[in-house]
Amino acid sequence: MVETFGERLSERIDALGPLCVGIDPSSQSLAAWGRDDSPEGLEFFAMTLVEAALDNAAAIKPQIAHFERFGARGFLVLERVLAEARDAEVLVVADVKRGDIGASNEGYAQAWLGEESPLRADALTVHPYLGVDSLAPFFMLAAATGRGVFVLAATSNDEGRSIQRAYGDDHEFVEDLVLRSVAQRNQRDDGRGSLGVVLGATRDRPRFELSALGGPILVPGVGAQGAGAQQVAQLLAPCPRATVLVNVSRAIASVGPERPVLSDTIRRWRDELATALL
Repeated sequence: MVETFGERLSERIDALGPLCVGIDPSSQSLAAWGRDDSPEGLEFFAMTLVEAALDNAAAIKPQIAHFERFGARGFLVLERVLAEARDAEVLVVADVKRGDIGASNEGYAQAWLGEESPLRADALTVHPYLGVDSLAPFFMLAAATGRGVFVLAATSNDEGRSIQRAYGDDHEFVEDLVLRSVAQRNQRDDGRGSLGVVLGATRDRPRFELSALGGPILVPGVGAQGAGAQQVAQLLAPCPRATVLVNVSRAIASVGPERPVLSDTIRRWRDELATALL
């Protein structure tokens, strides 16, 4: 039987703590590092963070939009980032937020989870707003390959709350419907299934019982967006051990570009999160 993504992630969290280093090479971030807004600047920024994260973080999370904006040259940089991470056995969550129906989702799943794709990652983010069932191609390929899927449930941005806290047909919040649907597909009680959710640290705890999710939780909103380790610990206290992966992006990148300083900052975040969550 293929080891699930949740099992692999828990092993990494036990070994290296629950930190995920976000790689968000925006125009502003490149300028802050004194780099041109170019594929060369993109590569320097991304690879510097990858190297700083080695042996210091459970995972990295490249924000694909900042690579896409350079077209083919940006994707070449992304392929190198993914290849370097694979060689170093660093888990990669591709922050792509894909989601469509039918054959379109089959194509997206093959691009980001398929064994032969140069863009293959250990997990990717998807949105469920064309229906959770429409994401079946992602779920099926993740199960077959031991990779993972993080479904957006309750994000940190304020604009999302009017949709995620809207009532469905059964007077259930949309975010709770998403959580329940993921739990039904995982059917585990140890939080180590292939299917996880995105739950922002600045959100209130959902009505759904998080201990029943059966998969990991990716937590944005920490650092520059205001939340800290203790806030995450309080929000996700019901979750099984080593199932929470906490993303920190700008609060780490802002101290760059010197790699020793970046590595020290990553270790501080790692230790603080590990103390609060493990």
